[in-house]
Parts: sequence; C-alpha cells; structure tokens
Amino acid sequence: MSMFKRFVEERKLIRISVDRKLVLKEIEGATIQGYYSMFHAARALLYSKGFREKSHYALLVALRELFKNQLESELIENFEEAISLREEADYDLIFSEEGATSIVNNADKFLNKIKEFCTFDLEIKS
Repeated sequence: MSMFKRFVEERKLIRISVDRKLVLKEIEGATIQGYYSMFHAARALLYSKGFREKSHYALLVALRELFKNQLESELIENFEEAISLREEADYDLIFSEEGATSIVNNADKFLNKIKEFCTFDLEIKS
C-alpha cells in the first residue's frame, strides 16, 4: 500500500471540496511567511553590527548602508520587493501565486547569504 493511501485510510489526509478561498489564503500565507523569513535573517545581520531596527523600512535602510559593499544589490532589492508584497497581502489583501513563489525563492537565497555573514557558534539548549 502506498504511503498516500495509508494516510487517507488513517485520516491523516481527508478529502475536502475544492475551495478557492482556502487556496488563496495559503498563497497569502506563503507570501507573508516568506517575507518574515527574510525579515528575521536581515535582523540577525543587523544585530551582528550592533544595531536594532524600529521599523521594517529602517531595517531596509540599514542593510543598504551597513552592507552596501558586502550584499549584492539584487538581494537588497529582493528584500524591498518582499516588503511591498507582504504589505499588499497583509493590508490590501492583494497577493498572487507568482508573488508567493518569488518571495519563497528569494527568501531561500537571502537566508543562505545572511548565514555566511552570521557565522557565530550558537549552542541550542534543549
């Protein structure tokens, strides 16, 4: 028996009616969560320079100034685009699959680049 069929039988997967609202809600969520992945990575970078932001836009300005010679302009532009897409999704309820896909892809690149800068040895306590 396939894993899929097993999960259906165990009711870990259940059949539902196709609902466009649910689909759009999840696309909105991907847009917002993708942005926050970038936001928190950018904050980590800012903290590594001994600064803390008080607004999303201030974080963008700080990245431009403090890391202009270290971060590719494309990464900073992607972060700025993510800010706009997140604001549209959060406040105007405007979002798209294309925007969500863009943010998720850019968030992955952004996070990987930021990790190169923040190479602190951190112990995770359980």
